[in-house]
Amino acid sequence: MNLPIWLIKLLFNLWPPFLGAGIRVRELSPDFRQAEVRLKLGLGNRNYVGTHFGGSLYAMTDPFYMLMLLRQLGGDYYVWDKAGRIDYIKPGRGVVRALFHLSDEQLADIRERTAAGDKYLPEMTVEIRDADDELVATVHKTLYVRKKPRQR
Repeated sequence: MNLPIWLIKLLFNLWPPFLGAGIRVRELSPDFRQAEVRLKLGLGNRNYVGTHFGGSLYAMTDPFYMLMLLRQLGGDYYVWDKAGRIDYIKPGRGVVRALFHLSDEQLADIRERTAAGDKYLPEMTVEIRDADDELVATVHKTLYVRKKPRQR
């Protein structure tokens, strides 16, 4: 389905888990190679000590690498999130952001490793940074990628 990019961003921003947590997709490139997601500290995403709730920090990163890879690799591939973990570096306050990027090298590596039908488990990393560009958390996502049988 080829929806206009503005509509895809709107649907992300209205998706209940994002809307409720205050997560906003600010940028999404038409080719799905880059994205910027922001989270503003508010009553709905603050923890007991007044900083960003860790679950909201993780949620702001959750679907993006999977969806970006699906769009880049196309319907010939299975792409799923397999595992994820977050390393908290410092308390998040105010607005935080995560920048996602898929490089030509990453995509070529994935295509090469899955060309014969083998599964591949690439690990993608995204940093969550505050308004002063200080590191708040690092999220590690392990994806499952495999070429579909009819495409091998």
